[in-house]
Amino acid sequence: MSLIYLDFNRTTPVAPSVIESMQSFWSTHFMLPSQSHVHASAVSEAIETAREGVSMLLGCDPFEVVFTSGGTEANNLGVLGAAMLCHAGGEPHELVPSYPCNRDVPPPHALVAEIEDDAVISAAKHLQHLGWKVDFVPCDSQGVVSVEDFESRFELTTRLVCLQLANPILGTIQPVRELADRCHNHGIRVHCDATAAVGRLPMDVNQLRVDTLALSAHKFYGPKGCGALFVRRGLDLHPISYGESREMGLRAGSENVPGIVGLGAAASLTARCVDEAQATLEELCDRLVNGLRSTLDGQITVLSENANRLPNTVAVELGCEARRIQKAARQLVVARAMSECPPDEFTRVLRSIGRTDKQIGRTLRFSVGWTTSREQIDRAVDLIAEACECASP
Repeated sequence: MSLIYLDFNRTTPVAPSVIESMQSFWSTHFMLPSQSHVHASAVSEAIETAREGVSMLLGCDPFEVVFTSGGTEANNLGVLGAAMLCHAGGEPHELVPSYPCNRDVPPPHALVAEIEDDAVISAAKHLQHLGWKVDFVPCDSQGVVSVEDFESRFELTTRLVCLQLANPILGTIQPVRELADRCHNHGIRVHCDATAAVGRLPMDVNQLRVDTLALSAHKFYGPKGCGALFVRRGLDLHPISYGESREMGLRAGSENVPGIVGLGAAASLTARCVDEAQATLEELCDRLVNGLRSTLDGQITVLSENANRLPNTVAVELGCEARRIQKAARQLVVARAMSECPPDEFTRVLRSIGRTDKQIGRTLRFSVGWTTSREQIDRAVDLIAEACECASP
C-alpha cells in the first residue's frame, strides 16, 4: 500500500542533498565550534556557511540570523525576548528591563492575531500572566486580518504586534507589510511567524519590514529540531534561556551542528527552487479541487477560496466526517481536527472564521509538496470519493 502524503504544512521529508550535507557532522566533524582546537574551525566555518544560506533565503545579512531549536523557540524568542525589554512608560523606542511588569506604570500592550500558531498564542498568554494587556485580533470569514482593525486597536502603550505571514490551516496570506508600515509609524515592534510560508513563497524581510521573523527547517525539507529567528540590525532582544552563551548572546547551550548545517543546506536549496515550484504546487491544488468537485458532484466547500493563499494549501469541507475518510483511506495522510476541548490549532482557526463544530468535523486540509505527483493527486481524489460513498447512510 503506497503512502500518499499530502500534509507538507505539518512537516516535510528531508531532501537528499540536505541529508548528505549533514553526514560528516555526526562523526568526522563532531566537535563544537567553541572548542580550542584547529579541527573545530571546520565546524565553526560550517555554521557560518549555514548562516549565509539562511540570510540569502531571507534577503538579510548573516549576522541578523539567530539559530534556534525550531520554530517554537524562534517564536518564543521573538515575542518574549522583546517583551522582557519593553515597558509602557517613556518613549516608544525606549527599552528598559521590566519583567514582570512594573505595577507603578501602565501595563504594556500587545496585539496578536487570533489565528496565530500555538507557540505565539501561548507566548502571548504568558505575557498576560506577567501583567501585559494582550488583545487577540479576529480575522474575517476568509481567514484574513484587517490592517485597519489592528490599527484601530493601537494604544499609547502598544509595544508589540504579532502577525503570521501565512496561515498553515487555511493557507491565507496576511497583509504583513501594510501592518508593519503602520506599526513602525507608532514605534511598535512587529514579530512575524513565517514557518508556514518559507518554501512556498519567496522571502524578503526588507520588503516585509518586520523586526523579527521565525522559521523552522523541517517545514522546508530540512531536519527537525532546528530553526532560526531573523533579528533586524540594531534591534535589542533579551535571551529567554540561560547558560553558556551562544548565538550572539541570545540563546544558551551547545549548538546543534548537524541541524544547523542541514538548515543552511535546505535554505540554499529553497532559495534556488521556490520560484519555479510555486506554479507546480498551485496546479496540483487546482487539480485536487477540480477532481473532488467533479467526482463528488460539487458537494464540497473550499474554505477561504476568495483569499490570497499559499500555492500548496487548500482546506475543504466534504459531505461526510473527516475521521471516517481517514479511517477508510489509511494510505492517505492529510490534516483534520483532532480535539475540540481544548481545541487544537486546526479547530481553533476554523472556529475563528465562523465554522461550526459539525463543519469542522467534515474538513480536511491538504498541503502538497515538491515530491507530490499528479498521479498521487488523482489517486487521492479516488480514495476520498470511495470513502465518502462508504460513509454515506
